[in-house]
Amino acid sequence: MKIYLVFLLTIFSQIVFAQINDGNIRLKTLQKSNIGKNYVYGKWNEKGGMETHLTYLGNVKTKKGKTYKIMTSVWLWGLSRRATNKILIFNNLNQYIGEYSVTMISDLPKKLKNGILIFENKNNDCDQKVSSKINFKNGIPKEFFRECKKGSGDIYEFYSF
Repeated sequence: MKIYLVFLLTIFSQIVFAQINDGNIRLKTLQKSNIGKNYVYGKWNEKGGMETHLTYLGNVKTKKGKTYKIMTSVWLWGLSRRATNKILIFNNLNQYIGEYSVTMISDLPKKLKNGILIFENKNNDCDQKVSSKINFKNGIPKEFFRECKKGSGDIYEFYSF
C-alpha cells in the first residue's frame, strides 16, 4: 500500500510541476518572439523524463483590432514517449486565452501568414497536395476542420480554461 501511495504522489507531483513550469516556459518563448524557432525545455529519456517543444508562429491582428499570439506545443511524457499536442492562443499581453488540442504532432500547423494558420500534410497518410488554412482575422474560430484527403479529416474545438 505504501509503495502504491508513493507512486501516486510521485506521478501527481510531476504533473503539477509540469503544469506550473508550463506558464514560465511559454512566457519565455513568447518574449523571445522568434517566429518559427523551436525551443526545447526539459529532456525526455527512457526512464520517463518530460520534454516540451514550443514554437511561436507569430501574431494576428483581427479586423476588430485585437491581437492574438499563436504558438504550438508538443509535450513528450511517460515511458512510451507519448505526445500531447496543442495550438496555444495568447493575447497581446502574453496572457493565455485558450487552446486547440490536436491528435498527432503532424496535425500541428507549420506557419502563420497574414492572419491565416497553414496546415500541411507532409508526414502522415494524408494527401500531401491538400493543405488546410484557418483564418484568424475575424477572431478565434470556435472550431475548425483540418482536411486529410477527399473531404475527410478532423474537427478541432477551441477550449478556454
